[in-house]
Amino acid sequence: MPSDLDPIMALLSDDPVSSGRGDVSAESDRPRYGAALQRTLAAEGNDLLVVESGGRVIGTMQLTVIPGMARRGSTRLMVEAVRVSSTERSGGIGGAMMTWVAEMAAPAVGASLVQLTSDAARVDAHRFYTRLGFVDSHVGFKRALPR
Repeated sequence: MPSDLDPIMALLSDDPVSSGRGDVSAESDRPRYGAALQRTLAAEGNDLLVVESGGRVIGTMQLTVIPGMARRGSTRLMVEAVRVSSTERSGGIGGAMMTWVAEMAAPAVGASLVQLTSDAARVDAHRFYTRLGFVDSHVGFKRALPR
């Protein structure tokens, strides 16, 4: 999967919210992204899904298994960094990805809950997730730390 680094970087920069946070697919950032990809793939309970069509990467998402005590010891599957190429959006790719998560990936790891967070600016994404049966049940908080 290291061969997918450049297409993943491109998908991140293809997103206005991500690019506004600095994901601009700069060659100078390649070592940092490469190290992050290695850490992600090496960490137990983490995986990165890459969707290809016609020999090119058109979608990606990170999946993290979270064992927990709440909900009678339920395991959760966290979905992060969902991206579909801007040339492929509204073509059913994202829906197929999320359906696969709910119907295949979550049961495979024993998860009883699929969860995700979405930036408040992603109003279209919120409608998309709601159509797929996700409920905006929580308020999330983040705190950026100096690097």
